[in-house]
Amino acid sequence: MRIKPFILPALLVVLAALPVVFADRGDRAPKSVRRVIIYTPHNEQIRSEFGRAFRAWHERNHGEPAVVVWNTPGGTSEIRRILDANAAAALREGRPIGGNADLVFGGGSYEYGQLKRETVVGSGDARRSGRILAKPDLDAAWLAETYGDNTIGDNTLYDPDGYWFGVALSGFGIVYNRDRLADLGLDEPTEWSELADARLAGGVTLVNPAQSGSVKTALEAIIQRLGWERGWQIIRRMSANARSVASSAPKVPLDVSAGDSVSGPCIDFYGRYQAQAIRDAGDPDRLGYVDPPGQTVIDPDPIALLANAPNKETAERFIRFALSDEGQALWQFRAAKREDGELGPREFELRRMPVRRSFIARHRAEFIDAVDPFSLASAVENPDPNARSFIAPLFSAICADRRSELAAAWRAIREHPAYPAASSSRGMLVTAADVSDPTLKAMLEAFDSMPTVRGPDGALHDLATREGRAAIAKGYLAKSPEWAGKGLWLEGSSPSDELRRLLGAAVAERYAEVVRLSESGADGARRP
Repeated sequence: MRIKPFILPALLVVLAALPVVFADRGDRAPKSVRRVIIYTPHNEQIRSEFGRAFRAWHERNHGEPAVVVWNTPGGTSEIRRILDANAAAALREGRPIGGNADLVFGGGSYEYGQLKRETVVGSGDARRSGRILAKPDLDAAWLAETYGDNTIGDNTLYDPDGYWFGVALSGFGIVYNRDRLADLGLDEPTEWSELADARLAGGVTLVNPAQSGSVKTALEAIIQRLGWERGWQIIRRMSANARSVASSAPKVPLDVSAGDSVSGPCIDFYGRYQAQAIRDAGDPDRLGYVDPPGQTVIDPDPIALLANAPNKETAERFIRFALSDEGQALWQFRAAKREDGELGPREFELRRMPVRRSFIARHRAEFIDAVDPFSLASAVENPDPNARSFIAPLFSAICADRRSELAAAWRAIREHPAYPAASSSRGMLVTAADVSDPTLKAMLEAFDSMPTVRGPDGALHDLATREGRAAIAKGYLAKSPEWAGKGLWLEGSSPSDELRRLLGAAVAERYAEVVRLSESGADGARRP
């Protein structure tokens, strides 16, 4: 009997219950006290401020306290995997989905878009389906009054179908160490391409987008706003400059603030929060953060009601609290001792962007960060719907699985005698179009080339083209019936894993070609 395929889903189902047992100690409240059980990736500071403020708000508005039981099993991607596994197990066993928690709070809108989808198990007469999320009782008039226009850039502030609701906004930018930049003679960065400068070799910290949905969103912003070709030129060089590829998004500002790295892509509130911590420790100028103008994305940080929530009424009240003035003020006001009912955090400055336009307009002068997220956001013209799906497998092929080959190829390029010397302190992105030396041009072309993937009819599909990406996404990532059973991947194996292997092998060949060209010259003759 095969056991392995059932181990991971079983563990995830167990984990779905464990966080309730090991949650922050809101579960110590008497049984008579109202409670709301919330899955969240949020840090301790956010949990502390929201838990305290909700209890006071609930008692003032509803005549009784209410406590929050926080469940913190990991990041949003991990939480989604747990909820997916729990839902599938419930359907297979004929049980209702959910019932052990009330809300999911925090993470990117993409993960919530996945959570709102119907979960299906079995087929034919054995087919069962259900939803992980439920629609709370929030009427359209209240939503319109709360949010105003339901747009920011090319995103919505809340789900038009009513399954999730943004309570804060996240941007993605660059965190940098001013001392390390000065040592290298570099200016403070203002755009993504500056992380591609060869002078930053060994000076960038990255996070693997396969392990962080927020970082995947940041890389998607680069690709969508700067174009597929230029976006991946930047990401590839940024990866080549990396001293490490971490698994957790908070690692970037920690490395940069410690001086272990010069800079790196970062979620806005991680960068601002770490800058605040360094400033409070007596070093006000060491750490900086910037949202590259016109090159970032502003993404809602949602909250959603879980199916069969055991404390549905209290959960819906928490959603209303999070969108009230008291909830919104926790994100951007300075921490201070306050009387009950006064706006703002008591202990921790959270450095997030509120979601409500009207609140921002009335209180922006009181914010720590003079940022208007609605002025930062802009719509992408002609976005590529398949770009995001390739970020994790292509990043693995280019960088995470090929660190040594990538480093060797990048070293050969930047040490080539014809590689342009820096003409200013502003970062440089050098491509094949920027050089005339035939050998260096060929090296850069090989370095930046995109793999091709063979389809079931023998035709090659090029990742460099939108049409090629659409075909590969449908064939491998969506497991198209037209591609299945054609010998492209082994029966029982994962097509996405096979695609990652194919991409990695193709990229490794190109990196080897870069090194060979550096040793031999473009015409193949070995250089003296």
